[in-house]
Amino acid sequence: MPKILFLCSKNKLRSPTAEAIFCEVEGWDVYSAGISNDAEVHVALEDIEWADYIFVMENAHKKKLSKKFGNAINGQPVISLGIPDDYEYMDQTLIDILKSKVPAYIG
Repeated sequence: MPKILFLCSKNKLRSPTAEAIFCEVEGWDVYSAGISNDAEVHVALEDIEWADYIFVMENAHKKKLSKKFGNAINGQPVISLGIPDDYEYMDQTLIDILKSKVPAYIG
């Protein structure tokens, strides 16, 4: 069962949307968190170590993640989805983008 971590800045809109839609996929274990200091749910070292796949919404998140947890990233792919902070929670366009991009990376 792949363990999939979704990260955005504050864990309010994009990554919780991803968690909500992909937690329904049978055989996927999904979690979300935020990379910023003021995130609703902060990403922790345990989250990085737990994940088989790490999805970030923007390249800036990938850089922050590498800076903060670079030593903990142990071969799991860190994939930037290139989704700007332009969407509300469960926005249909955001859902469509996530559904079109994420499954292609899960082996």
